[in-house]
Amino acid sequence: MTSPSFRTKFDPEHGNAVNIADGIQRITAPNESAFTYKGTNTYILGNDQVAVIDPGPAIKNHFELLLETLKGRTVSHIVVTHTHMDHSPLASSLKEKTGAPIFAEGPHRNSRELHLGEINSLDAAADRDFKADVILKHGDIIEGKDWALETILTPGHTQNHACFAIKDTNILFSGDHVMSWATSIVAPPDGSMADYMNSLSIMMERKETIYFPGHGGRLEKAPEFVRALRAHRKMRETAVLSRIRAGDKTIPDIVKVIYKETDPRLHGAAGLSVFAHIEDLVQQGRVLCDGAPSLNSIYTSVPV
Repeated sequence: MTSPSFRTKFDPEHGNAVNIADGIQRITAPNESAFTYKGTNTYILGNDQVAVIDPGPAIKNHFELLLETLKGRTVSHIVVTHTHMDHSPLASSLKEKTGAPIFAEGPHRNSRELHLGEINSLDAAADRDFKADVILKHGDIIEGKDWALETILTPGHTQNHACFAIKDTNILFSGDHVMSWATSIVAPPDGSMADYMNSLSIMMERKETIYFPGHGGRLEKAPEFVRALRAHRKMRETAVLSRIRAGDKTIPDIVKVIYKETDPRLHGAAGLSVFAHIEDLVQQGRVLCDGAPSLNSIYTSVPV
C-alpha cells in the first residue's frame, strides 16, 4: 500500500528551547512513546509578547523549562490545538503563572454518543478538566503584538481539534491532525473518520507549505503531503472493505492482514483506526454489523 513520504528523522533536543523559524521556538516534552514519538511539541510564537501553543503534558521539568524560556517576556495567549493529556494539561498551570487567557475550540467531548454498553477506549487520554476562556470558531483570528493566527477547525482526531495558521506567512501549526512522522490516530467515539477525512479536504485547499506538528519535525511541501495522506486513508478504507468482502469478520482478523508490517505495539491503535474506517463504511451503507458498530462486532459486506 502506498504511503505518504513520512519524515522520521527528528532530533527533539530534549531540555532545550530550539529556534525553528523567525519568532518561533519549540520545546519538546520528554514523553517519548510509540504514540507520542519523540514527545509533544510546545511552541512559543512571538518576541517580547508571545503565544504558547500546546503547553503540553503535566511533566515538572517540561513546565520548568517552559517558564525559564519565557522569562523576560509576556505571555498574552495560551492556544490549545486539542485536549489530549499530552497537549493541554499545562494550560491551566501556565494561566495561573502568567494570567494569559486560554484559547481553544472547546471542552473535550466524544464525536458521537456512546452506544449501549460502549466505553471510550481513549478516555484516559482525554483532558476532561480543560476549560477555555475563549471559544474559537472556524476562521476566528487570534491577534498578538507581532503575529496573528487564523483558526482552522479540523475535527477528526478529536472532536475539538483545531489547527492555526500564521497570517500572511506559509506556516501552520497542525497539532495531531497532520504529522510528518506517522498518520494520526482516529478512534471512535473519541474521534471520527468521516470528520477527519472532511478536515483533510479543508487542509488540501490551504496555501501554507510548512507545518509544525504536535509530534515530530517540520513538514515541508505540506499540501502535497496532505493529498498523499488523504489518498492513503482512502486506500486503507478500500483495504478494510476488501478484507471484509474476503470473509474477515472481526477487527483483529483485519488488523493481522493489513497491518502485518506494523510494529505489534501499535496493533491496538491500528484496531482503533480500522474501527474508525468500519464505522464510516457502516454509515455509508457499505458494511453491515450485528448491532451498533463496536470493536467486538461481527462485520459483513453489503452485496455488490
